[in-house]
Amino acid sequence: MRTLLKKRWIAIGLLAIVVLVAAGVFFLKGNAFFMMSHHMSGSNHMHGADGTGHDEVNMPGLRGANATPEESAELAAMFRNFKTITRDVTNLPNGISTVTQSSDEDVMDQLVSHIFGMIGRVEDKDDPQIIIQSRTLDIFFERGDGIETEIELTDKGIVVIQTSEDSELIAALQKHAAEVTDLADRGMAAVHEKMMQ
Repeated sequence: MRTLLKKRWIAIGLLAIVVLVAAGVFFLKGNAFFMMSHHMSGSNHMHGADGTGHDEVNMPGLRGANATPEESAELAAMFRNFKTITRDVTNLPNGISTVTQSSDEDVMDQLVSHIFGMIGRVEDKDDPQIIIQSRTLDIFFERGDGIETEIELTDKGIVVIQTSEDSELIAALQKHAAEVTDLADRGMAAVHEKMMQ
């Protein structure tokens, strides 16, 4: 009788384990299906190769494998306050001329720091590898020594003139200038749209 009871308890225990494993598999698969169906229906803002959703409070996509916390904080300040930023871009035959300003003094300080920092990184070929970084920037970190840069702080904002003799760099400068203008106009919406392409 005891042997029969032991066998019954073992069978019940094995059945319980099988049920728990099956429930776990169903939950994980079901959860992935739930997340994907919400993403496809537009009821959740999922994006990224890893399937993570966006977090506009902590903005983890602004971190990078080679970026400092200060650089990520600058980006976050600019994205949070993009409505204070205005930008004029002129495409030159050999590059770009941009004037960028913010009506918020703190955001303007972040802009200036970001621009000087990124131009320095391009000159040093030191890619910050920001998670949401445009692939347009790759050529700058590979061949940045082919770009001539002039920066001037004026009452109208920070003026940046970048030129090159390399036609691929010129095209990339103009494309990136348009991307940055889109970010200044629409903030994270521009990033989300680009990541979904």
